[in-house]
Amino acid sequence: MSRWTGRWIEQWDPEDERFWNEGGGKRIALRNLVFSVLSEHIGFSIWSLWSVMVLFMGPEYHVDPAGKFFLVAMPTLVGGVLRVPYTFAVAKFGGRNWTIVSALMLLVPTVTASFVMKPGVSYGTLMLVAALTGVGGGNFASSMTNINSFYPLREKGWALGLNAGGGNIGVAAIQLIGLLVIATAGATHPRVILAVYIPLIVVAAALSALYMDNLTTVKNDTGAAIDAAKDPHTWIMAVLYIGTFGSFIGYSFAFGLVLQNQFGRTPLHAAYLTFIGPLLGSLIRPLGGRLADRFGGARISLWNFLGMAAATGVVVVASQQKSLGLFLPGFIALFVLSGLGNGSTFKMIPGIFQKKAEAKGLTGEAAAAHGRRLSGASMGLIGAVGALGGVGINLAFRESFLNSHSGTPAFVSFLAYYAVCFAVTWAVYLRRAGGAAAGTEQAAPTGAAAYAEV
Repeated sequence: MSRWTGRWIEQWDPEDERFWNEGGGKRIALRNLVFSVLSEHIGFSIWSLWSVMVLFMGPEYHVDPAGKFFLVAMPTLVGGVLRVPYTFAVAKFGGRNWTIVSALMLLVPTVTASFVMKPGVSYGTLMLVAALTGVGGGNFASSMTNINSFYPLREKGWALGLNAGGGNIGVAAIQLIGLLVIATAGATHPRVILAVYIPLIVVAAALSALYMDNLTTVKNDTGAAIDAAKDPHTWIMAVLYIGTFGSFIGYSFAFGLVLQNQFGRTPLHAAYLTFIGPLLGSLIRPLGGRLADRFGGARISLWNFLGMAAATGVVVVASQQKSLGLFLPGFIALFVLSGLGNGSTFKMIPGIFQKKAEAKGLTGEAAAAHGRRLSGASMGLIGAVGALGGVGINLAFRESFLNSHSGTPAFVSFLAYYAVCFAVTWAVYLRRAGGAAAGTEQAAPTGAAAYAEV
């Protein structure tokens, strides 16, 4: 059993099945997962705060649709950039300790927003306060890096899917609360939402302090970060993660604005619908991880991108015909598939680096340790680039509505991107390498049958 010093665990070997099942490892990991999900959930809610705030911004705020799309893109940009330092904060300060700090940092954007959210405020002030909510996006990287260290490879897909999915539900949660506020108090009382979340932030930080743990085995390794940045698979997976998570967060932030500008929905009507897609996409993310554990993340991701392209085709037709009845099922299908793909693509990351370790001749714990070292470092980079994909989606919508007063051109560009992701997944991770043995280090960068298992 692990030896404890305060809230630090000095020995941790989840790949040892006896330690995992009989030595308390599984129980400890589950406890940390539960409170990690809680903190990340609230982080996602605050990160997506302005996707709700814009629904309260009527004509008296003097912000046009293009300005609103830019406003909701700002937190995505800041959150994406913060994911890199947040990844390294876990090893620097400890997973428990950083969860406490990162949760308390959410008070800055919420308290600030409560002071400035009123008619007459300048657009520059709104942009600055929206940028502060980017700290909620950084939480994902530190939380995933932390939970990745607690779980064995055989259960990472499910654990990371639960952690991320529980966090992602925060987007739907704050949008649902926004709906309740608009439907009851009206569209002139955005501060009610902030009054709900400020005490929840304090509770999440307190529970993290009471029940989470730090692992001494997790250490910052600048060499691992450099190696991960040099590895082509890090950037290939970043491209794929833009297609899944970039879509999820970008659509989550933009859904309400698209409904208002494309189909003339009122803020209340938009609020009735905006939470559905993020909720379903979040709930299905663990299933994506579980399917990846069983059938291979590459296989699930391949067919998922095909499904996303098909759903986008439906949305393009609906957008051209201005058919809300066709648009809603197509767009919600995009949310569901983006959530499924989030789980399957993120499961691929530790599997890829495990395969590369085995290709080097490593076995057992040595291979697992090498895989954890590089996958943990790469997750921050991949998560950051994936989040920046959400910026691209909102900017694409901004330009689309600004120039053609329709979201159709933006959706066509998204369809093309999913086709690229489908081709990359097949070419790199599923196509049999010609002239080289599957799984060899030489074959790995260009594709090998062994990667179908990741």
